[in-house]
Amino acid sequence: MTDMGFWPLIHLIALVYAAIQILGSSADTTRKIIWVVIVALFPLIGLIVWFFVGPGTPKK
Repeated sequence: MTDMGFWPLIHLIALVYAAIQILGSSADTTRKIIWVVIVALFPLIGLIVWFFVGPGTPKK
């Protein structure tokens, strides 16, 4: 088994965190799905863009 290192684990954690935050936001379902796909397909850029201009504020 190959050790892929620390960074893939960090990316997975960040992706899961972003997906949870996106799905819990106040955005409509279509925008949520689009954001999750963007973050998943473009790992570094998607996370950075989501962080600054994400889909909305969390529901309360």
